[in-house]
Amino acid sequence: MENYRYSMGKRGMVASAHSLISSTGINILRNNGNAMDAAVSMALTAGVVLPDMCGIGGDTFLLYYDNSTKNVYSLNGSGPMGYEYTVEFYKNRGYNINPEHGILSISVPGSISALMEGLEKFGSKSFKECSKDAIFYASNGFPIGKKTSEYIEKRIETIKMSNALSKILLEEDGSPKKVHSIIKNKNLANTLELLSNNPKEYFYQNYSEVYVKELNKLGASFKFDDFKQYKAEWLEPISLEYKDYTVFQVPPVSQGIIHLETLNILSNFNLSKLETSSSEQIHLMVESKKLAFNDRIKFFGDPKFNQNPVNELLSKEYGELKSKLINQDKANNVSSIFEHQDKHTTSLVVVDEFGNACSLITSISDAFGSGIMDDVTGILWNNRIGTNANLVENHPNCVAPNKRTMNTLNTYIVLDKDNECRYVGNTPGGDSQPQWNTQMIVHLLDNKLTLLDAIRQPLWFDAQSSNPYNKLTENILNIENTVSRKVVDELVSKGHKVKLIDRCNSAIQLIEIKEDGTLCGATDFRAEGVAIGY
Repeated sequence: MENYRYSMGKRGMVASAHSLISSTGINILRNNGNAMDAAVSMALTAGVVLPDMCGIGGDTFLLYYDNSTKNVYSLNGSGPMGYEYTVEFYKNRGYNINPEHGILSISVPGSISALMEGLEKFGSKSFKECSKDAIFYASNGFPIGKKTSEYIEKRIETIKMSNALSKILLEEDGSPKKVHSIIKNKNLANTLELLSNNPKEYFYQNYSEVYVKELNKLGASFKFDDFKQYKAEWLEPISLEYKDYTVFQVPPVSQGIIHLETLNILSNFNLSKLETSSSEQIHLMVESKKLAFNDRIKFFGDPKFNQNPVNELLSKEYGELKSKLINQDKANNVSSIFEHQDKHTTSLVVVDEFGNACSLITSISDAFGSGIMDDVTGILWNNRIGTNANLVENHPNCVAPNKRTMNTLNTYIVLDKDNECRYVGNTPGGDSQPQWNTQMIVHLLDNKLTLLDAIRQPLWFDAQSSNPYNKLTENILNIENTVSRKVVDELVSKGHKVKLIDRCNSAIQLIEIKEDGTLCGATDFRAEGVAIGY
């Protein structure tokens, strides 16, 4: 057993996709911090040591379980488009499809507001305390991990869009920095120092005058009010009873609705009677997921602009109705099948000695986001408009002023029938997130697997995008090659077009709280993470 992938404890547990992120979290817990303090600290460190995935130029969603009240709270830190950003705005600049990267793919980042809202409501430490590790690594440097180095090489053209980013991630001759190279981001360290005393007001008020000018010099069309009026929102989480548990997810604009609708459809089948990772079980999950993705594409958008039928889609009647559309012997064709993209995100989970839990996910959307880092702040800006919005009039995710796109980020917490927290989990992976989250719930609750055994099952993703209006491709069911030949043959016989892959680009994080209070944490062997308990 790879010991760093699994940990046990009684007083606290963290799991993340990077050792430095996990060490930040466990140090906070050991120094009398709670789950929110640790999660915020870990998110800030992640924004430095995983520059391809996340940062304060992106979005953050979280769920928080307050053990004193037995309630789950949901925080949406997804920022809107600028007031100038309309269909005409893009078409007047020659775009029939909104650009996936570059200066016009950036939305207002919500991460700083979300992290501060979390600390103000549930935290016990200041932002200054929580940002110490992030500032240290940005200022003094850290070694690049293997996955980050691979993405620097893969996305070198995106990186070269920005001189500031190129200076950090590329050698003087323009070649990509390799694994274990030390990188620093002094400008980001300075920005975090400036924010540390009053981050929410400073980032969205005073400091916005600096970076709005910088971004607009590069061709953006932001107004100061785009940032000054933004605030992350506490919202009612959405939930679904599944087996003897309640699974909580973040509501729209998160596409956590896909995860819960998939489970709602699956609840009409007796998955526990099927062999784990059998063709029958995989087929039912894939077919349920297809139906849920189609509903998300058709119906869901920013609730300020769109009436989202959450209750209807999560009703038992709707789940039963959809389940009847599934042929257990044949793969269904769906009306819209699109190119799958992993996107670039990181997630983390925390449980503290008080029984509180946080499930947090944060992202700049695609690998290295927009590819834009201005010359002053050290902030790498997201490309959420480029990956999740479209220019299709009357579509729920058509660009519009001050509108948030539907967001791939989603994260979950599972309570038992007594409202005790039992599982905290999530994974990055763009449109694979709800698929992999579904697989973990089925393996844990239907198949009764341990955390590590659940993670070790052959993962799959069915290539179907939640934003179908930019790229089209053939539908392929991608499955890790640890699956048996028999399962592959049976899936092919049902009509699935199967592609075997070495491994999925997941980074699953899981914590289980046992009835005696023992904490078990596990992190995905496919990533470079660490689970630490004490």
